[in-house]
Amino acid sequence: MINARALFAFIIVGLLPAPGWAAVERETFEVYVNIPTPQFYVLPVDPQLVQREQVLNYNPVISELSSLRAPFDVKNTGGAIGARLEAEPFLYNGNDRIDLRVTFNGQELSLDHTEVVSVLDAKPGKRVHLEIAAIKPQDDYRPGRYFGTVHMVFDAIAPRF
Repeated sequence: MINARALFAFIIVGLLPAPGWAAVERETFEVYVNIPTPQFYVLPVDPQLVQREQVLNYNPVISELSSLRAPFDVKNTGGAIGARLEAEPFLYNGNDRIDLRVTFNGQELSLDHTEVVSVLDAKPGKRVHLEIAAIKPQDDYRPGRYFGTVHMVFDAIAPRF
């Protein structure tokens, strides 16, 4: 006759999961850090701003697109800060185009270099704002899914003596 304790132990061991059947979950995370130099930086306050697609919401009642507004921390201990666009900013759906107006610290950006933060403001550092706004076409917005990219270049302007 089988011992009751041995039978119970056999049943318990049989109910335990076998090492080959153990559930395993693995997660992978991408981690990075961007530490600027203390002398010069132009960084969005929300680092996700430049990592994810931004949406300009359409209001069909008034036929307007919202603008994108985002704060940036800027600093240049050696002079002013300049900026320019690398290409004309616009949204495109394959047929129609919506031009964009880009302003940084209240200065409209173009393909030409312009000073956007003065020496007095840049030296101690300052929080300024970026705004990207649609320029409404004369014949209104046409239906479609529009996409585009805004390329901005910032540089340190050496002081003039």
